[in-house]
Amino acid sequence: MKSQADSDVSLRRLASAIALGAAVVLIVAKLWGWMATDSVALLTSAADAVVDALAAAATFFGVRFAQHPADLEHRFGHGKGEALAAFTQAILLAGTAAVLAAQSCWRLVYPQHLTAVTLGIWIAAGGLATSSLLATMQTWVVRRTGSTAIAADRAHYLMDAVLNGAVLVALALASMTGWERADPLAALIIAGCMIAGARRIAETASRQLLDHELPHEHRERIKAAAVGCVGIRGVHDLRTRDAGDRVFVEFHLEVDGHVSVREGHSMVDAAERAVAGLFSKETEVIGHLEPAGIEDERLDDRVRRPRRR
Repeated sequence: MKSQADSDVSLRRLASAIALGAAVVLIVAKLWGWMATDSVALLTSAADAVVDALAAAATFFGVRFAQHPADLEHRFGHGKGEALAAFTQAILLAGTAAVLAAQSCWRLVYPQHLTAVTLGIWIAAGGLATSSLLATMQTWVVRRTGSTAIAADRAHYLMDAVLNGAVLVALALASMTGWERADPLAALIIAGCMIAGARRIAETASRQLLDHELPHEHRERIKAAAVGCVGIRGVHDLRTRDAGDRVFVEFHLEVDGHVSVREGHSMVDAAERAVAGLFSKETEVIGHLEPAGIEDERLDDRVRRPRRR
């Protein structure tokens, strides 16, 4: 009999397989619709689907690379592989959106008559229905399994439903009113959404790639956990970073100068364990022991100095 954990794994795999199959079907259908109708909105929607499929492949390999353990040449592990894959996605998405936005602007200035609009409407309606059903299915899977990956994919399909709706409205307007600029206007909106999505992805990835500090509240919790340990009188030169698959924390711990090396080592171990217990993901904590009250150059002082221009 399958355990709950095995059942959740199977459910995640099934959900991801269904989503991938649906993505391929949507790409083929939208490309067919674009060739039949010459709708730039359908082309933009198809390009978004293609980029998403390529991005999913980049994420797949990036996540696998990030899971590799530390080795002689990567002693901090390979966690940034996932962020690098995400940044690649952002560049790909933004570049594609920029080209499509330029094409949309051209069509706004020089509108073009659409053909086989009814076919395009059916394809857009099918895309809207498929994206909505996938998002509903993934919502159920996320509630059952708590999968972060499926939750991210669900957000993507919710956005896809909105974009397919925009294409549907544009084609319907073009069909009923003959307003040819509705199609490139919808395409321009979709391209704008793609660029906004690329920016969000790039911002998140760059925080990891550039070793951005953890949020202020996390840093305060780290300090409180360390100072709460027996013998620790203070904490300074705290450095943190999120490497994707794990968190790195380094700090200097101040203790009474008369404690022995053995006692000090035990205090540092206790502080490191307390800090590691604050995070749900794997956390590597390094504490440097020093006597309280000494005067030396500190990182805290250097980062507070005004930057030279």
